[in-house]
Amino acid sequence: MKTAEHNLRSRCPSPIGGSAKSQEGIALIIVMISIFVLTMLAGGFAYSMKIETRLARNADSEAQLEWLGRSAVEKARWILAEQFKIAQEPYDGLDQVWAGGPGGIATSNSPLANISLSLDSPEGHATFSIVDLERKVNINLANEAILQQALTVAGVDAGDSTRLVNSILDWMDPDDRPRVQGAESDFYQDYWPDHPYSAKNGPIDDISELLLIQDITPELFWGAGSTNFQMYAFSPQTRRGAPPVPTVGLTNLFTALSSGRININTASAEVLQVIPGVTPEMAQGIVGARSGEPDPMGLSGPYRSVDQVRRVPEVNIMVARAIQQFCDVRSRTFEVHVDAQVGGYHRHFVGVLGRAGRDVPVLGFYWTD
Repeated sequence: MKTAEHNLRSRCPSPIGGSAKSQEGIALIIVMISIFVLTMLAGGFAYSMKIETRLARNADSEAQLEWLGRSAVEKARWILAEQFKIAQEPYDGLDQVWAGGPGGIATSNSPLANISLSLDSPEGHATFSIVDLERKVNINLANEAILQQALTVAGVDAGDSTRLVNSILDWMDPDDRPRVQGAESDFYQDYWPDHPYSAKNGPIDDISELLLIQDITPELFWGAGSTNFQMYAFSPQTRRGAPPVPTVGLTNLFTALSSGRININTASAEVLQVIPGVTPEMAQGIVGARSGEPDPMGLSGPYRSVDQVRRVPEVNIMVARAIQQFCDVRSRTFEVHVDAQVGGYHRHFVGVLGRAGRDVPVLGFYWTD
């Protein structure tokens, strides 16, 4: 009996011994889970710190980028003020330093000698360009004749011009009475019931507002060769069928902000053709005649006064008078486009400047990307 009992006990594990081994296994599992949880917490904390560090670095870079952009605009202000002081150059032209040109003879004896359109700082680098807005027509001052001529330059069919001209005028006039084939608030609210909006009934603040006006397609706005119109597929005119194919976009002809007079030293041949009576041949002649060497007598190079346009053989007396009515040789409104870079970060800033003599105030500052 004892031998059989002994054999039975040797085959069956002790309850006490088995319980101890189970407790050891559970403890090991708990330890492993604890280690895993602590590892996850440590990893999460490290990742969180990495994100916080990156955000702090980004915030610091954003501030540095903005100050770099503003500093470039300040340098542009100084350049424009100094340009105005050069008595030997009583005009604003594409040959001058502010526009990226080499500058005239008088520039070499001025503070603008060897000035670059760039800015370096310990934090980063910026390059900028200055563009006058008087190189375009101020659409808020455009009458029916100017708008009609602009659409002709843009290649719009004569049969579509009346509707487009009157729609633009309806957008800017203060009333809600539509002109012939024009469009007021009722049209935009009925045509887009899911996204209704009203006519501006006031001056255009940004030239992109034209994209909201009846039958002004992205192609007409940007020009047929531009791909920017893909950004504006949502527009009331996109659904209306085949649009005209323009040779030049309205954004190349018009601006919403300027002194109102076109600078014949910076305007393109297309913009000059918007002036009533100016043919393509005349416009090309005006542009070509201003590109020679500056002459103190005004016989060649940039125009020192509007009446010097008469030196262009293609321009007759009647057209010269029209040009004197619409044009100037000075610019008073400028945009400064700044590309700023700090480390691996980049921003594009735009500064809007006005110039009244030597005073060049900042009218606006913003970034676009």
